[in-house]
Amino acid sequence: MRNICMKVNYDGTDYFGFQTQPIGNTIQDRIEEAIKSLTGEVVKIHASGRTDAGVHAIGQVFHFHTESLIPIDRWCMALNGRLPHDIILTDAFEVPLEFHSRRSAKRKTYRYSINANQFLDLFNRRTQLHHPGKLDIQAMQESLPYLLGTHDFTSFASRHSTKQSHIRTLYEAKLTVDTSMCRKGHPRDQGVIHLFITGNGFLQHMVRIIVGTMLEVGEGKRKPEDMKIILEAEDRSAAGPTAVSKGLMLWNVEYEDF
Repeated sequence: MRNICMKVNYDGTDYFGFQTQPIGNTIQDRIEEAIKSLTGEVVKIHASGRTDAGVHAIGQVFHFHTESLIPIDRWCMALNGRLPHDIILTDAFEVPLEFHSRRSAKRKTYRYSINANQFLDLFNRRTQLHHPGKLDIQAMQESLPYLLGTHDFTSFASRHSTKQSHIRTLYEAKLTVDTSMCRKGHPRDQGVIHLFITGNGFLQHMVRIIVGTMLEVGEGKRKPEDMKIILEAEDRSAAGPTAVSKGLMLWNVEYEDF
């Protein structure tokens, strides 16, 4: 028996998330079907974490057990030929049998992208939230440090969360602004704002609720220091709306060995 670990990029627009659902059409379904087509085995893959419907990933990690003798350097090419065009496997490793993509993960980073230009970016519309109104980006950045550290993130968790504990640790939260697509001389263009947020784990909708709340700060509806008050409330109704899923991307998963 071998334990194969792989990395996958996907555009989640047309899928009901990563993890298998009763309604079908998930990233997991498509990958397991491809493995069965290649090896004849019915396997269950285990990912570093689920992503919701419409959420994307660069470097999502998963593993599975197989008796196949296919060389490790052939797995990506062999499976990519059996996968839809919006799912691409990029790396394969053979790992110890005890390795688990979720339990062995140490840190995860998500990126959320906000197009703050006046007009929609036609070619990135599937991976960005378009917000044409003026935003106070400095205030948005100032709201984020209040979330760093170990806290109960109930205020930023879906009401449907089934986790026994909402305590998580955030190591880093920062904004970057890409102005390369701003039109010269157009003051309503603010560029594409990327939120990068790293933690030891995330709750359902956690990043998207943080973004929805951060946008209210940028719009002047809340103050940066309100983020601390919202966090301490441990009440979902204290936070802002859940930002749309298409702007969210699983950016990186870190392990001790790779």
